[in-house]
Amino acid sequence: MDQKIRVAVLFGGKSGEHAVSLQSAASVIQAMDLERMDVLPILINPEGNWQPGQYALPALEGKMEPKLLEELGKRTTAGEQFPVSSSLPVLKWEEIDVVFPVLHGTFGEDGTVQGMLEIADIPYVGAGVLASAVGMDKVMMKKIFAQEGLPQGKFTFCLRNSIEKDIDAVITGIEAEFGYPCFVKPANSGSSVGISKAKNQEQLKKALRLAARYDRKVIVEEFIDAREVEVAVLGNDEPVASVPGEIVSSNDFYDYRAKYIDGKSEMRIPAELSEPVLEEIRGLALKAYQGIDCSGLARVDFFIRNSDGKVLINEINTMPGFTPFSMYANLWKHSGISYPELISRLIDLALERHGEKKKSITTFDVE
Repeated sequence: MDQKIRVAVLFGGKSGEHAVSLQSAASVIQAMDLERMDVLPILINPEGNWQPGQYALPALEGKMEPKLLEELGKRTTAGEQFPVSSSLPVLKWEEIDVVFPVLHGTFGEDGTVQGMLEIADIPYVGAGVLASAVGMDKVMMKKIFAQEGLPQGKFTFCLRNSIEKDIDAVITGIEAEFGYPCFVKPANSGSSVGISKAKNQEQLKKALRLAARYDRKVIVEEFIDAREVEVAVLGNDEPVASVPGEIVSSNDFYDYRAKYIDGKSEMRIPAELSEPVLEEIRGLALKAYQGIDCSGLARVDFFIRNSDGKVLINEINTMPGFTPFSMYANLWKHSGISYPELISRLIDLALERHGEKKKSITTFDVE
């Protein structure tokens, strides 16, 4: 291909993971082959305003090489071609070949942006609308896992309305289900935002109220004394799984601080497990990936219960972090795919998926 691929890197967003997205976007842009690609950074600020081109660059300062940032400034034209929008983008989409939505959490990883790009008929990296939405909603995700016969821990859920009206009744139901300790999470969130480990009734009450600040639906999961193992998946209709890796958290559990701030959590790649268990985990990861009809990429997280060694699926993340502490990129590095090659493959997969969708008939003529 003589002409460069024009890639719009969409980052930031209105979710609680805005700061994580900035780090991920900087890493992704730095890894791009600028001989093959032209990059247009597009920032969505916390208020939801779209800031393309040169308007997006200040958000990347201090997160990437200054020389590259300067080069992006020279290559990028913002003003008349890509005007700032107060809400939805006013962009010349026909001048973009593919979008790389490096967005984590709600309003980005949950199918909302994916739906917009589908309407605009623009290829994009990652899962489609359905898989993105299911992957974000932990309750729906776990219901599909159950349908697919994937082993998992016990869980229950409640709505914010129930917590506000009668939190004591909610707590009574949770205690009857599996007691303490337990984990409380917003159903639609990522990067461990709003997650708490509750060891008693008072902590559970605080945890429920905290999680309800981030989503109208709250999921509560039984505590599983286990090792945490993760697998990276790459591909469309014929996905492949990486070697599994193990997370040894620096905190009581693998929370936001352990993931993105202190950098002290240990990644053991490959995980020290028997070959049969490693293959079982990789197989379950692919089954989960295909079960929600995922494409492009995902990271699938597992527990290996200490009491009996049983493998239990935890969740699937359809847009895992690309920060320096990211497990996804490190898993592929140890599986023989470098970070720059990974980025190129993801863009190729986006174009492949878009081409496959184009084969489908979208109109119906009555003869």
